[in-house]
Amino acid sequence: MASEDLHVISAEWLRSLEKKIHGFLSEVVDGKPRLEHSGLRDFKLDNHTVNAPSPFKVPYLQVIKGVQGAFTFTITKPAALGRGFFRLTQDGNGNWKALTLFTNMQNLIGHEESLEDQYGLYEDRKITWEEDVNARFRAIEADPTVMIVGGGQASLMSAARLGRLGIRVLIIEKNARVGDSWRKRYPNLTLHTAAHQSSMLYNHELCIWLSSSIASTPAYDSSSARWTVEIQHGDQKVFLKPKHLILATGIGNPYIPTWNGMDKFQGALYHAEFHKDAEQFRGKRVVVVGAGNASGDMCQDFVAHGATEVTMVQRNATCVISLTVAKEISKSPFPDGTPIEELDFRRNSMPLPLILQLKISGGTQRTKLLDKELHDGLRNVGFNLTWEVSPGGGEVGLEGFVFMIDVGCGKLIAEGRIKIKQGQDISHFDRDGITFKDGSKLSADVIVLATGYESIMKTTRALLGNEITDQLPPEVWGLDSEGELNQTYRPSGHPGLWFATGGFAFSRFFSKHL
Repeated sequence: MASEDLHVISAEWLRSLEKKIHGFLSEVVDGKPRLEHSGLRDFKLDNHTVNAPSPFKVPYLQVIKGVQGAFTFTITKPAALGRGFFRLTQDGNGNWKALTLFTNMQNLIGHEESLEDQYGLYEDRKITWEEDVNARFRAIEADPTVMIVGGGQASLMSAARLGRLGIRVLIIEKNARVGDSWRKRYPNLTLHTAAHQSSMLYNHELCIWLSSSIASTPAYDSSSARWTVEIQHGDQKVFLKPKHLILATGIGNPYIPTWNGMDKFQGALYHAEFHKDAEQFRGKRVVVVGAGNASGDMCQDFVAHGATEVTMVQRNATCVISLTVAKEISKSPFPDGTPIEELDFRRNSMPLPLILQLKISGGTQRTKLLDKELHDGLRNVGFNLTWEVSPGGGEVGLEGFVFMIDVGCGKLIAEGRIKIKQGQDISHFDRDGITFKDGSKLSADVIVLATGYESIMKTTRALLGNEITDQLPPEVWGLDSEGELNQTYRPSGHPGLWFATGGFAFSRFFSKHL
């Protein structure tokens, strides 16, 4: 399809969309125009970016083709600039219809994100960059508008976004250095995502209190619409009154199941969170309970450092994809050097429920074929694979649940260098290992619990107490009835309280909404 045809199809459809929106909004319902204050207008094709109109194939269903592209529009109340993305396919009569339509408020007019990094003395500025940063930090520390608890990627990107809007943001981080939450984890930890997706937003100075934590339960005053937060900041206790509190605490505390006899085990027993040195267990028998990413990393580390025997206890079926295939299916459709924001915009324009449905309709099956050799090798040694969240619910694949992105563990399992214990629940621990409910036993010198982490809401309850937490929906993350993520970068159910969570790509995009 020629470029001119793509633009004609897109422009005609966009004109019809604007006309239909205006008609819909002008309809009178119960004596009032529907959505009378929305003021959507000035729809224009976005011809100046890599998201200009182009041909596309429906993800995972390559036989369906169409036209996709971005457009801009304005909103009058509030005064704002918007951007959208469409995917058009032809119906049985040859008419172009929208398969997906995504709209996004980009900027509030008069409150746009500053895109400039300004250093040194320039124009009418009378102080140096360093003096300016120090002055801003003093103002933030005296009266932060927003306080963010946690110093991981979601926190840093949210703070950068807000800082570019001129909003005073203070980050509270319990560790001595930014990044220690990752730095302190096991030595062979690596990204399990493509590197091009794992970049941060902006080069922006952030006001961060390190080695600091919430000292008591924060209180919210509805009359002043402010929180009272007591901070243990080094050896001082400080009270601050921010308007907004953002919880960016990441994963919860390590989840440690309890089994009878754990206290009787004579070897080393610890959660994967506390794994530091596999070398000290050279020549030992190791059992790792769990079959996700952390378990795979643990097992690889023990094999690499000469453990006599390494066994993975797989309690539930696992969704496995190789890092090579994960990178392939997440490969950017744009040329090198394209701003990452354009990639984030296009990828987040596809509704999550539709992605899951496309995966069920054949997408997961195609992905599995790319990893056939890996999967065959795992099955041959008794490793249990699945791509369904619930039996009979359809193969949603990686997008549906916790998984293992294989970075080498799968090959070790297939070769028998990592053994698999699967299909039996743990009965109890004893002096020298684990006994299962069928009476079988694994002897061990070391047992590592790669059993995941507690929920964000459990961390929230410990931080904010029952009164506030009971006012919130029951979970953060997961899809709500409209197919949107629960509580994440959106109103939480309590005034002045927000949650920021998720990986790099997700935090880059949704921090703007926050």
